[in-house]
Amino acid sequence: MSRPYLQILFFQELLLLLLLESCYIADCYDPLDPNGNITITYDIISWTTETDGYWAKVTIENYYQYRHVEKPGWKLGFDWAENEVIWSMTGALATQSGNCSAFKYRVPHCCQRSPEIIDLMPDAARINRSENCCRNGVLAARDIDPKNAISIFYMTVGNLPSLWTGKTPKNVTFMAPGPGYTCSPFADYSPTIFPSVGGRRETQAIRTWKSTCTYSQFIANKAPTCCVSLSSFYDSNVTPCPRCSCGCQAQERTSLSCIGDTKFRGSSLPVGEVEEGLVRCTSHMCPVRVHWHVKNNYMYHWRVKLTVTNYNYAANYSKWNIMVQHPGFSQATTAFSFNSTTLDTTTSPNEAALFWGLEYVNGELLQADNTGFGSVTSEILLHKDRKSFSLRNGWAFPRRVYFNGEDCIMPLPDVYPMLPNGSCGPLTSLQNHLVLLFMLLVLLHNFHLEQ
Repeated sequence: MSRPYLQILFFQELLLLLLLESCYIADCYDPLDPNGNITITYDIISWTTETDGYWAKVTIENYYQYRHVEKPGWKLGFDWAENEVIWSMTGALATQSGNCSAFKYRVPHCCQRSPEIIDLMPDAARINRSENCCRNGVLAARDIDPKNAISIFYMTVGNLPSLWTGKTPKNVTFMAPGPGYTCSPFADYSPTIFPSVGGRRETQAIRTWKSTCTYSQFIANKAPTCCVSLSSFYDSNVTPCPRCSCGCQAQERTSLSCIGDTKFRGSSLPVGEVEEGLVRCTSHMCPVRVHWHVKNNYMYHWRVKLTVTNYNYAANYSKWNIMVQHPGFSQATTAFSFNSTTLDTTTSPNEAALFWGLEYVNGELLQADNTGFGSVTSEILLHKDRKSFSLRNGWAFPRRVYFNGEDCIMPLPDVYPMLPNGSCGPLTSLQNHLVLLFMLLVLLHNFHLEQ
């Protein structure tokens, strides 16, 4: 057998093996919260002859497992079907009164054809409050704080063309606090049942309409907000966030997109120039970085250090959370400085864990300043399934990471921290093939010399 022919066979075999290996690297996962949404329920509780309208209860519920609505909170909008007005509200307010000149003796709360409604502040007067209101529009994620994942307000609607003819509001919009949500039209549902008299009696709404709002980062049309870096005890190299993960540094010297590490060190940041988009200058230009460090490998457990760093100069992250997808979370897990829970997902059962801060300890991720940047960290101890655990081929690193419900940019698998070449352990399939091919070449070479 000629040498060129052996070389061709060798390269064909190597190419096939590389293609097979790439199938294990290119793992793709479906979204881990396919049923998440914001549901808006509009109940007509009773008719009111005084205002030629009705009394309504509006409920906003967050069914996302790890996406919450942050300050300055939600904003609900819609278009009235006719010439309705809002006479009064409790638990919320309309941002504008509109033109109410047609009403001479009693002025409605809002005469806008397309009202925008927001939550009240925590210090609102008791007379204006309702249950589950007055949190400045903040809605907690369902799996973190279900009690605060709901907001309720009431309003008296009037000026209907005739009594008992309430029509469905149209063109529902939901901002939380920015764009990204698409809402379905209000649709008729079975009337909501309300318990009363301590649960001994039930009443029901006259009519119930519901709209479902879902989030899309593509619709929000914004750059990624976080990235992931990796390191391990067995490799001195740190795998950084991919370059330009969330954007690249502007070339113009006058640009205020970022501030260098030393530009303002020892002095105050420029007054009036610190805007929400201003971040610390980095190669990745992300407001938030999540770092996963494989710290120790014990006989029955392995330990990870999870650190979240805020590079933003003008934004604190309250009620932040981190969702990590990793097969190791199918075993018992202990987080020492964060709250944690496993998520019930349909695509990857028991492989996703949710982490968030402890109240009054690290529940707020502070912004960067001229002396440094804010960060929170915790060590995580994971029980080892010795049948599947491996430090090879990036097994110990996350498959996907979310910060506040936003998908973080991961490094490519080919730059993950690698085990030293001399480390003990079973050979990979590629190494086995290469060893066999090398031995075959040696045998053929010796056979050729003997001839």
